[in-house]
Amino acid sequence: MTKIEEREEKVNLAIEIAIKLSIIAIVVVVSFLIAKPFMAIVIWGAIIAVAISPLINNLEKRFGNRKKIIIGITVAVVAALLIPTYSLSGKTIETSQKVIHAMQEGDITVPPPTENVKEWPLIGEKAYTFWENASKNLKSTLAPFSDKIKAGATKLLSSLGGLIGTILMFVISMIIAAVFLIGSEGSVKFYKDISRRLMGDKGDEWAELSTATIRGVVNGVIGVALLQGILSLIFMVFMDVPLAMVWAILIMFVAILQLPALIISGPVIAYVFSQGSGTPEVIFAIFMVIVAAGDGAIKPILMGRGV
Repeated sequence: MTKIEEREEKVNLAIEIAIKLSIIAIVVVVSFLIAKPFMAIVIWGAIIAVAISPLINNLEKRFGNRKKIIIGITVAVVAALLIPTYSLSGKTIETSQKVIHAMQEGDITVPPPTENVKEWPLIGEKAYTFWENASKNLKSTLAPFSDKIKAGATKLLSSLGGLIGTILMFVISMIIAAVFLIGSEGSVKFYKDISRRLMGDKGDEWAELSTATIRGVVNGVIGVALLQGILSLIFMVFMDVPLAMVWAILIMFVAILQLPALIISGPVIAYVFSQGSGTPEVIFAIFMVIVAAGDGAIKPILMGRGV
């Protein structure tokens, strides 16, 4: 083989390698773009699977039939999320339609405030005056705030849509977690194989540590959010708050999103005080504030367990 032929062969080989690498790069990029919208859902599914796997293992030891246990828990969680969400969205749409129709007809009325409103801390007198004026002439009372009301309504609907989207994403993630849990042996083996490739002899140790870390974080975030939702539900049921289950679920999801639970519990407290301002209402407000603010003390404890 002459030098020219040898050089041509090397050039052809280089071109062939470049073409193959380009094709591989294109496939990887296209695959990433296709999978990108679903990556967050799949990652959440994996995190949920890691977090609840000890519970599944304990139930399997007691009752057997791992697959039925996983399906049962998944159905229960999905139902607990979708039923209140459907109820809340339906009531919101129905109420919005009624309000719009009443405003168009000009027959919307606001009931006069009770004397208890005056006793609200800090804002009692102003709130009572504004409420009383609105009960007499709603249109003129709200006229100076029309732009703010429109902007607030838009933000509220956007937030509601975002919340419903988050709930649906969590539902899909829960279903994906169930798939991971049903095939947990293969998933664990795959994860440990990757860990050994990346970390060598310490692969198994690193896999166990990362699993414990994920489980601790999830226990800290979701565990505390669930506790906040349950305690809030108990207090609201005791005070006869309408749609207590819906508000409790909203408090739980706001906490999961790492937002202050007072975003939801604050208006609930205001509603309770509008019905009365006695000792039960004060105790309710104190407990709700403690539940909303207590996550900062509990999360580090749960996050540190097992790590």
